[in-house]
Amino acid sequence: MTDYKASLIRPDREALEVTDREIAIEVPVSIEFNGIGYAVMMATPSDLEDFLIGFAISEKLVERADQIGAIDVHEHDKGWIIRANLDADKAAMVFERARTRVAESSCGLCGLENLELVAQPLPQVRDHRSIDKAHIFKALETLQGHQPMNQKTGGVHAAGWVDANGDIRCVREDVGRHNALDKLIGALKREGQSLSAGFILTTCRCSYEIVEKSVIAGATTLVTISVPTNFAIERAKSCGLTLVSLAREDSLLQFNGHSLG
Repeated sequence: MTDYKASLIRPDREALEVTDREIAIEVPVSIEFNGIGYAVMMATPSDLEDFLIGFAISEKLVERADQIGAIDVHEHDKGWIIRANLDADKAAMVFERARTRVAESSCGLCGLENLELVAQPLPQVRDHRSIDKAHIFKALETLQGHQPMNQKTGGVHAAGWVDANGDIRCVREDVGRHNALDKLIGALKREGQSLSAGFILTTCRCSYEIVEKSVIAGATTLVTISVPTNFAIERAKSCGLTLVSLAREDSLLQFNGHSLG
């Protein structure tokens, strides 16, 4: 975060007020695997090791964090570089799929030449447990307290992991909604945490990429504060993911999956 001066304009006053405002940082972050530049994302430069692990899992380059070697995070005058080596059998996928990609967020679609890849089947959700609706409302009541960056800037998304008791155990923030989710996935995978016992809670609009990243990471239930797209709902239905959206402290909408307890 960094401070900027701005003019505060009010409808009932003629004089301008000069105020300091903390603003979320957004910089280019280059991701390299085995010496190959794989992607350049616009992201918040925090929890970058988690980001790389979650991104690699979302991209289906690896299934586990231990398939990634030592991670090197380096600040450059034009942004940040994250470097890591994948196991030899996984590195071949990097060479096959490497592409230059500059995007606003890790949407997982930029640079794909074949639109048919967007509709590839997702793995079926397994070990599915019904979530108690009371636990969702409990998490919603406490989520704001787990967003220190957004409390100061009002400009970043959050993705959190909520356990089977409705307690928020891990939250990651980023200006990019996909980046925040990748960071969360990376943090949980580093700890060996299974995502099937609780649910993912995000502050963002639910696009199909949010559904796909959640399913690939092993989640069984996804709760989003904002609305889903039609494609997100269809993708959730296709693989059995429980999808809850427009989640507020007094109401929510369930679009698919096991009935809430």
